Amino acid sequence: MGVMFSQFFPPHPTLTEANLPSQKGKVFIVTGGASGVGFELCTILYKAGGKVYLAGRSEANAQSAISKIKALPATSHGELVFLPLSLDDLTTIKPAVEAFTALESRLDVLFNNAGVSMPPVGSVSAQGHELQMATNCLGPYLLTQLLLPTLLSTAKTASPAAVRVIWTSSIVVDLSAPKGGIDISDLTSPPPHPQKNYITSKTGNWFLASALAAQVGSEGILSVTQSPGNLKTALLRHTPWILRFMTAPLLYDAKMGAYTELWAGLSEELGIEDGGKYVLPWGRVHPSPRPDLLAALKTKEDGGTGVAALFVDYCENQTAEFR
Repeated sequence: MGVMFSQFFPPHPTLTEANLPSQKGKVFIVTGGASGVGFELCTILYKAGGKVYLAGRSEANAQSAISKIKALPATSHGELVFLPLSLDDLTTIKPAVEAFTALESRLDVLFNNAGVSMPPVGSVSAQGHELQMATNCLGPYLLTQLLLPTLLSTAKTASPAAVRVIWTSSIVVDLSAPKGGIDISDLTSPPPHPQKNYITSKTGNWFLASALAAQVGSEGILSVTQSPGNLKTALLRHTPWILRFMTAPLLYDAKMGAYTELWAGLSEELGIEDGGKYVLPWGRVHPSPRPDLLAALKTKEDGGTGVAALFVDYCENQTAEFR
């Protein structure tokens, strides 16, 4: 109960723009950087001297965001670049990675920030997947795998855990995920329940973070997931108005969510041994995840249920042809 209470009323953030070291020379990708938490995160990284790629589908929205960020008062600044990418269309991801790698030889932190929540029933991606699964899991999974060569190259000359991949989960994982985390049958036959599909996708983000940590942690790359917090953002636009009204007193400004991602992406408190862990608002490791979810992260050979491995296999199978 204490952990849940602290997610609704988190302690003060310990890493903000006020004490963030210079990020000059570092390169970041922030998906969904044109609005909400992504916009705030891009602003902080830019003001700290980083080179930030705003990845998204709308160039107009991205350029508007870039103009707004550059217009803000700052004592120093880095660079802002638009990277065209539609996470719900797997055909756009390899070209986006090729465009990025044509310009950059390094990538310090990939923030898989973008997401969609509870769209209308029946919403699907360009490839026909349930929209939340596509946008929140399949797209980020493929993007991350295609960027791994650049991340691994960067990690070779960086200190352990300095190069990171940050995934975005949600408080709903603790609150509402079914026992074991994911009903695997929901992947091939998504139920007509947007909220259930959202929970599946957000649990999946933790599974993907853990799997990536196992895949590349030994190479010095840290992969964690984070719940940015309960926030006032456009992510809630499809939520019933009565629910938005009832939860309004518990919602925080988007910048607070950016602090969660900032801590996950740059805090020196995290080390390579924290790979696969779950970060809570506004920047702290989850002290007591649900035992059934921890079991899902482990393979059957390691005494777990193997659910996470099945989910990762699903993501791999659905994206393999787009590599």
